[in-house]
Amino acid sequence: MLRIEGLTKTYANGVRALDGVTLDVGRGMFGLLGPNGAGKSSLMRTLATLQDADSGKVDFDGIDVLRDPDPVRRQLGYLPQDFGVYPRISAIKLLDHIAVLKGLSDAKARRATVEALLRQTNLWDVRKKAPSTYSGGMRQRFGIAQALLGDPRLIIVDEPTAGLDPEERNRFHNLLSEIGENVVVILSTHIVEDVSDLCSDMAIMNGGRIAASGRPSDLIESVRGKIWRKVIDKAALEDHQARHTIVSARLVQGQTVVRTYSLGDPGDGFAPVEPTLEDVYFATIRDAVGPLAEAA
Repeated sequence: MLRIEGLTKTYANGVRALDGVTLDVGRGMFGLLGPNGAGKSSLMRTLATLQDADSGKVDFDGIDVLRDPDPVRRQLGYLPQDFGVYPRISAIKLLDHIAVLKGLSDAKARRATVEALLRQTNLWDVRKKAPSTYSGGMRQRFGIAQALLGDPRLIIVDEPTAGLDPEERNRFHNLLSEIGENVVVILSTHIVEDVSDLCSDMAIMNGGRIAASGRPSDLIESVRGKIWRKVIDKAALEDHQARHTIVSARLVQGQTVVRTYSLGDPGDGFAPVEPTLEDVYFATIRDAVGPLAEAA
């Protein structure tokens, strides 16, 4: 269990990236969803012991992460948003090098671990190529391979599917699903589908705060009967935004489809629709202190 209490962080430029973050994360896949600039990466870097917090507490299975980071580092697998690699070293040699740095000193056991991870991440056939020549999805899979070295009990992946094509994204999802059964895996992303496809528990972060948290199904249920849909002319969008709480607007086959959040029938031709996690997300980040935050 990972327990975060009252975590704050303000940078030298005055940006308050973490504003009293409190969160409990259990075993399995946990999704941290939020827009760019919400504070997700700041939280991930703090949990990964790469930066200090100003105040608050982080406990991982009885370890005080902020005061005693070394035991956590020995149990941590981390894939940052930007994962750099050496330009001219092969994947198998680089993974072996990282394994040495992580303390896998027995050469025979280390070789077996490296080979197993390259097979698990479907990189065995390209093991002699440099990761710098890999596609984005292959490089992310290599990043997961290095994160899994040492059998970590806490795995943090920060925006892992941004920029991946649909096929690579599916491969990465399958890989994350395999590893997320018996350890704590935190998936930080701004892609709603990543969370809805993978995570049994989640939180929505906005403005450095946790705006809502819970099981995706429970959060969707909290907006049932409160999401309404209408097809409008594009020219009418600004007027609807002024008169309704529009949570999303998108062009579908040449028509503008808007969805609004309302406790009761908003009238004006809107019809009730089945809510989605995307509705929860957009409604929450547009009003983080409203009914959604309270329901969560």
